[in-house]
Amino acid sequence: MTDTSFDVIVIGGGPGGYVAAIRAAQLGLKAAVVEREHLGGICLNWGCIPTKALLRTSEINHLLQHLGDYGFSASDIKFDLKKIVERSRKVAKQLSNGVAFLLKKNKVPVFDGEAKLAGKGKVSVTKDGKPVADLTGKHIILATGARARALPGLEPDGKLVWTYKEAMVPDAMPKSVLVIGSGAIGIEFASFYRNLGAEVTVVEVLDRVLPVEDEEISAFARKAFEKQGMKIHTGTTVKALKKGANSVEATLVAGDKTTTVTAERAILAVGIVGNVENLGLENTKVKVEKTHVVVDQWLQTGEPGVYAIGDLVGPPWLAHKASHEGVICVERIAGIKTAHPLDTSNVPGCTYCMPQVASIGLTEKKAKEAGHEVKVGRFPYIGNGKAIALGEPEGFVKTVFDAKTGELLGAHMIGAEVTELIQGYAIARTLETTEQELIETIFPHPTLSEMMHEAVLDAYGKVIHF
Repeated sequence: MTDTSFDVIVIGGGPGGYVAAIRAAQLGLKAAVVEREHLGGICLNWGCIPTKALLRTSEINHLLQHLGDYGFSASDIKFDLKKIVERSRKVAKQLSNGVAFLLKKNKVPVFDGEAKLAGKGKVSVTKDGKPVADLTGKHIILATGARARALPGLEPDGKLVWTYKEAMVPDAMPKSVLVIGSGAIGIEFASFYRNLGAEVTVVEVLDRVLPVEDEEISAFARKAFEKQGMKIHTGTTVKALKKGANSVEATLVAGDKTTTVTAERAILAVGIVGNVENLGLENTKVKVEKTHVVVDQWLQTGEPGVYAIGDLVGPPWLAHKASHEGVICVERIAGIKTAHPLDTSNVPGCTYCMPQVASIGLTEKKAKEAGHEVKVGRFPYIGNGKAIALGEPEGFVKTVFDAKTGELLGAHMIGAEVTELIQGYAIARTLETTEQELIETIFPHPTLSEMMHEAVLDAYGKVIHF
């Protein structure tokens, strides 16, 4: 007979939920997961992982167009979209199965169905309206994630107007794509489709693409995207989408100027909405603001014994932040005294477009607005031997320091593999490293990471190679 009494019940098996459950099991707590769709959540099944498989394909296609630069020649190069999509789905399935294995290994049972709070310490699980189990738990962690936001008049239909889900599994390659929103999701899809040959138009309501990034990074990214052939409209609103037989016509408004753009498909990437519905929250003290659950520094909601993590709570809405919150939450429940609250300024952000973008901490503007006197360093890819050898001379690294204390306030990067490099600055911030430790650190040669060193040196007038 299945046990239904637990120390910790996690509702949602995404990167926040399954990590929380595994960590709970490691700490000797009896944990369970309730998942209504796929283990691994949106990130693993429809987000972070399968999109990177798609983007890898588009990177290869980009390289194939420049074979001559590397001494190769080939003719009649083609791609098979069906196989591209199949590979992406296989990658997602492999990792979802991996999560199932990890939960089983840690003796965490998974209840397949929809969970609902049914009173203090109680969770009812149903599948297709039929009862699956009634669970009891001392602690309940909500990790239900989020979904794509829809705007009035721009609702996705799955055919002509896509969310990220439809954009990942196209039946045919559209000749033209309109991307509404230029955050990480929008720009990644813009990059994927452009590198596979589609005409891409990006519309952003704010005054620059990748608006959460440092202004210099945004400006550099826009020039790079436009050089690739993307058409970009910033400070622009999509007022209407008119659907045709196999295309959409968008009405764009920028100030007092109105234009129209026609594309075969539109991708809506304008943010997310927390999955707060049908959880039984109305009978609790859990507070919801703008579709996201309000929590304290330990991820506790207003309802005793109920916690929330990941995309369901505050920004940044990133998988690695969700996983970290899951660990913090469970360690707090377990009474581990070394547990400490999440400092969101230490959460790195990565965008896997071409060129890649990565950042951590404060932008130069935010640092100044916070009252810091700053020292800023920059180093370009063109000054790095490894970047030139790779044929990737486009990009730069930027560092922002507190002029008085030497604290690394932020780091911002654009170029090849910066999503791998940013962890160096993440470690530096976690260790509260100053410029002196970074200057004295020996970086290997020849590597892209040397630019991280040079950008620190530049902030203090010691740059060597530029």
